[in-house]
Amino acid sequence: MPQTLRHMLVALRIVVAMTIGLGILYPLVVTGLGQAVFHQQANGSLMESNGKVVGSKLITQKFTGPQWFHSRASAADYDGLASGGTNLAPSNPALVKAVTEAKQQIATENAVALSAVPADAVTSSASGLDPDISPQYASIQIDRVTSATGLPRSKVAALVAQNTSGGSVSPAIVNVVTLNEDLVKLTRGGQ
Repeated sequence: MPQTLRHMLVALRIVVAMTIGLGILYPLVVTGLGQAVFHQQANGSLMESNGKVVGSKLITQKFTGPQWFHSRASAADYDGLASGGTNLAPSNPALVKAVTEAKQQIATENAVALSAVPADAVTSSASGLDPDISPQYASIQIDRVTSATGLPRSKVAALVAQNTSGGSVSPAIVNVVTLNEDLVKLTRGGQ
């Protein structure tokens, strides 16, 4: 057998072996482990209500109205297909104007001083889809949500505490998506 043909057969065997190993077996193993060990996360951390998917714990939604805790601003208008930030420099007049207007609006709708509005309330995350807000932003919204829903302030504050994580090594965060889902359950008498 000529040497060139022998090299071609060796190369073909390597291509077939790599295709089977890295193109079929490896993805099956990784997918299997993901489903077995991290089932919820591997499937998008979906949230269900009455058997219907209502969102993901990992992607924020646009919550409007006084009865909801509001998410961070989104440069992508809360569209998972258009994820991204504003890419505006802190000195950009358009960003300064947007932040100033948002700060005034949030202070007014939550009946707090401008100085009480935290930075995450008026700036978007890098993805524009971050479901987490600071405990400070959640706390300035409690009175508005309490007033709009008629729920006792202590129960609404307890929901914020239940949906707060981190704080020892990483900054404390509140998942606004799960918080609003728990709020729905509470208003329907489910908790």
